[in-house]
Amino acid sequence: MKRFIALPVIAVAALALAAFALANPGHGHKQPHPNKATIMITTADNGCAGNPWATDTIKRTVKVHKKKDGSYRIREQDKATFVTLAGVSPGNCPENKSKHGTAITAGKVGTMRGYITGTVTGGTFNPNATCASPCGQTAFIAAFFGPTAQFSCLTNSKDCKFNYDYHAKKNQGLLYRHWRDKGHGAGSFLKETFRGDIATA
Repeated sequence: MKRFIALPVIAVAALALAAFALANPGHGHKQPHPNKATIMITTADNGCAGNPWATDTIKRTVKVHKKKDGSYRIREQDKATFVTLAGVSPGNCPENKSKHGTAITAGKVGTMRGYITGTVTGGTFNPNATCASPCGQTAFIAAFFGPTAQFSCLTNSKDCKFNYDYHAKKNQGLLYRHWRDKGHGAGSFLKETFRGDIATA
């Protein structure tokens, strides 16, 4: 979970901006949907070796479903654009058994789509909450579910699933243009797979 922990979930290296806005449910209603929120984040992205390789601008839609036992099932759906930083390519690590490169140059662009899903316990969802910048995973859970809430994807748990796909645009002199980070579980139960790369060499 080297890349996974470093960016979309915890956003340890968050950069410029993270703003919160409630999503509109449509149908002409002006009130925010009680179980849905949208977060805008600009942050550094880390590769499978733990190194920063890109800056992502993410639109994250969070859907919340309350279960009968009082816990909440949440799904974070991300759509993003990225701009690469010079250094080690995101797929360059021993854990990546597929074909991959070694390095990436700065200024290459592309898109990312992905999701993470898990369970929040020990809190109460407040759709009208706000999230101070930068609004990473830990900050979001605390802001919208309370300071005692726990998210299964941030603990030792089998109750977590994620999948992130990166595609660089064509005609940028890249050796590899597609990278995927997917897996399930968290902490000591993490099973993660890396495939491909975004690389110039």
